[in-house]
Amino acid sequence: MNSGQPEQEGRPIGRRVLLGTLGLGALGVVAAPALQRGLESFLGSAADKDPTGLTGLLPNGGGFRYYSVAASVPHKNATTYRLTVDGLVDRPRTYTLPELRALPQTRLVRDVQCVTGWRVPDTPFEGVRLSALLDAAGVRPTAKAVRFTCFDGTYSESLTLGQARRADVLVALRMQDEDVSHAHGGPVRLYVAPMYFYKSAKWLSGITVTEDVEPGYWEERGYDIDAWVGRSNGRDDEPTS
Repeated sequence: MNSGQPEQEGRPIGRRVLLGTLGLGALGVVAAPALQRGLESFLGSAADKDPTGLTGLLPNGGGFRYYSVAASVPHKNATTYRLTVDGLVDRPRTYTLPELRALPQTRLVRDVQCVTGWRVPDTPFEGVRLSALLDAAGVRPTAKAVRFTCFDGTYSESLTLGQARRADVLVALRMQDEDVSHAHGGPVRLYVAPMYFYKSAKWLSGITVTEDVEPGYWEERGYDIDAWVGRSNGRDDEPTS
């Protein structure tokens, strides 16, 4: 819902708040979903409506944890959402949500694996293959990477051009057979199926083709840039093809 007030970019939350709420999330693994409801009530709102972003760090009974590194994230809808594709391309373009929905859609069902250890098996995602948007934009020969920015004003991610062109990398519009909710990073998020979930940037608003890979939000804080499940971060010994 658009209140008519100017939307502000999200502010990074403090380190103590992040660590504290992640601690609550770990506790919620045992006590969710009852603890989830109680903590949401204490913080003042449900995950989709919380202006602080704090409930976005709590566990969910369905197995997902909702993370946000910004204190607040504006809501976007079919009227206000825009996705820009630019950088080293011949045909930069800005897409509306209806335009993305009108493009050919791909459905993937994969396990979602977080680097912190939780996993949600057999999760459906649907959306536009990132490679299709890159092809439509006309990637220039000097390009080697893709950078992703988000309308929370804080988060970013990157892939090599080869990784971005994989058939299992989507600009996702649907998740678990529903439109991607705000709490899950909607209305549009990145989905990088073979990598840890921090690579699947939420609240996607920009795709910029670049010469080099630029470390994203968590890579700047010590996480691996190439986050293949089972091959990075020392968190999972299960190999993935």
